[in-house]
Amino acid sequence: MNREGMALDSVSIRLGGRELLAIDAYVAPGDILTVMGPSGSGKSTLLAYIGGFLATGFLAKGAVWLGGEDVTRLPAHQRRVGLLFQDALLFPHMSIGENLLFAIAPGEHTTRRRLAVAALTEAGLDGFFDRDPATLSGGQKARAALMRVLVSEPRALLLDEPFSRLDADLRSQVRQFVFDEARQRNLPVLLVTHDAADAEAAGGRVIRLG
Repeated sequence: MNREGMALDSVSIRLGGRELLAIDAYVAPGDILTVMGPSGSGKSTLLAYIGGFLATGFLAKGAVWLGGEDVTRLPAHQRRVGLLFQDALLFPHMSIGENLLFAIAPGEHTTRRRLAVAALTEAGLDGFFDRDPATLSGGQKARAALMRVLVSEPRALLLDEPFSRLDADLRSQVRQFVFDEARQRNLPVLLVTHDAADAEAAGGRVIRLG
C-alpha cells in the first residue's frame, strides 16, 4: 500500500466484542476520502483512532501512516493531524487572531502575527484579527476554525461533519472553501458524513459503514 499520503492499513475497531468497522484505504495528497454511515456506525471512532485519541474500551488494530511515517503508536500531539468538528470550537476568551496564533509554531511574534493575518485575509476575514469569536457568523467561524487548523501545518485533515450545522446555501460555500484550501495545500483529507451532498461535492472515493 502506498503510504505517502494517509494510509489505513488493515484497520479494525471493536467495541464489546462487536466489530464496528474494518477498513483498508489510501488517500493521496490532495484527495478526499468520504466515509458515510448512520450514527453509531463508527465514523467518529475512526477519526479518533487516526488522530490518536481513541477512548478506552475500544479495541483497535491496524496501522495509520501519514506522510510515509507509521504514527500508530505516537501520541496525538506528535501526529500533526488537523481536525474540524461540527462546531468551530474557537477559544471564546481569545480574539480570532489569538486563536490562530495559538496554533502557529513558536517563533518571533511579528512573523507569527503576519502568518495569522495572511491566513485570515485568505479566508475573507481581513481585519478580523481583534474580533471576538462571538461576533462572527456561522460561516465566518467555520472559515476561521479551518485556518486555525491549517496554520498548524498538519500532515492530513480530518473532517467530522463540519458542515452539518450550516444552512444549505452557506454549507455549499463553506464546504467548497474547505475542500479548495485542502487541495491547495496538497493535504490528504478524510471526511465523515451522513449527507450524500457532501460526498458528491468531495468527488473522491466513498466508503459506506454499517
